[in-house]
Amino acid sequence: MWGLVPLFWPLLKPADAIEILAHRMVWSLGLVAIVLLVMGRWAWIGALVRQPRKLGLIALAAVVITVNWGVYIWSVNSGHVVEASLGYFINPLVTIAMGVLILKERLRRAQWIAVGIGAASVTVLTVGYGQPPWISLTLAFSFATYGLVKKKVNLGGLESLAAETAVQFLPALGYLLWLGGQGRATFGNEGAGHAALLAATGVVTAIPLICFGGAAIRVPLSTLGLLQYLAPVFQFLLGIVYFHEAMPPERWAGFALVWLALTLLTWDALRGGRRASASVRAPAPGVVQGATPPPPLPGLTAPGPAPLAPSHPPTGLPD
Repeated sequence: MWGLVPLFWPLLKPADAIEILAHRMVWSLGLVAIVLLVMGRWAWIGALVRQPRKLGLIALAAVVITVNWGVYIWSVNSGHVVEASLGYFINPLVTIAMGVLILKERLRRAQWIAVGIGAASVTVLTVGYGQPPWISLTLAFSFATYGLVKKKVNLGGLESLAAETAVQFLPALGYLLWLGGQGRATFGNEGAGHAALLAATGVVTAIPLICFGGAAIRVPLSTLGLLQYLAPVFQFLLGIVYFHEAMPPERWAGFALVWLALTLLTWDALRGGRRASASVRAPAPGVVQGATPPPPLPGLTAPGPAPLAPSHPPTGLPD
């Protein structure tokens, strides 16, 4: 669904990107509130409002995802689907780099090489475009920042979306009312079909997220991470095959470097996963296989390994 979203945004014309963005915020909150009401999941709100630091992080997440959504909608409706897809190809590399710079995580050699190749791809694309690929970089960095903030908030996907859209709701609704007062709103002035499509922005936002949340508890995280590459692949193919966007040689070269980096990252993740599985299955020296290990001493826990950067491709919410 996330990979096919570029087919949806052009259906909302003549609404511009900001009006579409505002409707997405308003209708997403309405739909998520209904889902939470049906599921009876309201207890988290009381705990959240008593934590000012978490509220501040939620507000920051709302701002960052607003930038991400707005740039993505504008880029699709302005004929930059391929460049938008590049942003989500780059995103795992940016996420890993932020893990090193901000969270002080350690990388394996293959991960360092992958990040370096990703940086080289941006250089190649900058030379080809004559300027940095700002759409791709904005999408990649905004979504990586969004993922970092959500990691700090540690709130479920549905609850997090509800909190973020609650922050967005009043400014978005105020903008739509102002737009209507100026006589420039398309909602209600372009027919019932157009109004229904604008209202469906809430469905387009929430349903893939709900499916993702369901998959996250059923599918191994390494598999889930690899599946995340399907969205930018679909977007890239749509940009070339359906929207007929140009792919000059320098753009192919930049994309090839990104794909090389992601291939290396995926290979390293799969190798790390196999090693971890083998170490879990192998008995420790001096331990009889099948014997029940003695319980730990009261108050003591076994020391764990130092935290590393994720061995699987980062997961998240593409748009």
